[in-house]
Amino acid sequence: MIERKNFQKVNEHLNYLKDVMQLSQASVDRYRFYLRHLLLWAGEKDFSLVTILRPTLPKYLATLKKENQINVAACTQKKILDSSRRFFSWAKTIYPKEFNLLTNSWIDTLRLIRQPQKINENIYVSEEEVRQLISFQVSPGDLALIRDQAAAAFLFLSGMRGSAFVTLPISAFDVDKLTVRQWPELGVKTKNGRKATTFLFNIPDLLGPIKRWDGIVRSGLPSTSQWYAPIDQSWGEQKLSSEPPGKNRLNALEKRMQKLFSLTNLEYKSPHKFRHGNAVYGLLHAQTVADYKAVSMNLMHESIKTTDSIYAPMLSSDVQNRITNLSNPSASTSISEIEKFLQGLEKENLAEVLRIVASKLSR
Repeated sequence: MIERKNFQKVNEHLNYLKDVMQLSQASVDRYRFYLRHLLLWAGEKDFSLVTILRPTLPKYLATLKKENQINVAACTQKKILDSSRRFFSWAKTIYPKEFNLLTNSWIDTLRLIRQPQKINENIYVSEEEVRQLISFQVSPGDLALIRDQAAAAFLFLSGMRGSAFVTLPISAFDVDKLTVRQWPELGVKTKNGRKATTFLFNIPDLLGPIKRWDGIVRSGLPSTSQWYAPIDQSWGEQKLSSEPPGKNRLNALEKRMQKLFSLTNLEYKSPHKFRHGNAVYGLLHAQTVADYKAVSMNLMHESIKTTDSIYAPMLSSDVQNRITNLSNPSASTSISEIEKFLQGLEKENLAEVLRIVASKLSR
């Protein structure tokens, strides 16, 4: 049984997050899911007395299992604990007398139990895998596979989330400028309703399928239709459909990607792994902090810290190569263009260069 007062306070807190903190309904629903575990843990015990409850919430979550008898993921446990700390901090402010036994030090104990670090394999779609996905010949009449090859290239070059990609209207994409208007008012379903104009990497051979499909949908559908358009099949003939995407459109994309991977004898990777591949490609090619920031913004992250925490671990192989080559003189950092220019000058010309540099520095 769940204590009624606890349930009422959780609902009050959720209303506060929505009305005062202006969180989206999707975010509020996620908090509702996380706080449900808090309610189940407390059971019939009033929230104001949970300091004596055993096992503690972190230990309870550590032993919690799903229906398939798999422990709840550490990242989910962390979100539940973070949401619980936020709830109790709010409760102490709103009901100071009722929650006077809940000290800030106790609230701070609602943290993930330290466990031996597990090294997970970082999975993402690579540039070469995308080339394999788009390389095999497709019949001109097979619009579905032409579209799916374009989708694979688009997902990699844009780094879009699958849910945003399948709701992207034709009007929101400029193939010449490689720009994507991920604007909710255009119908694009972005995470937390964020709005941004993002860009595709300019990799010519990967842009080929995108340009081909873009020409097909623009000539056959209104600009309000989805770029990843549904396709009707009748008597073996495929035709574009202007129907709006259904609720299960993302699932349809996943099934089509499974078929594409199967046709090229590649191990299947979900649409979100293309986003991971985009991030890895961008970070590996970033030369400056400004480049790194650009990659982060293009992923629609709030900060570089978010990008770094999610995708930096995927660069482990690149880190290995760089560390290994530090002891190899032949693999040292290449000489800059200015250094190359100076090395090619005669001594008398170097003196003139020094005079010019000294003159500019003295200004």
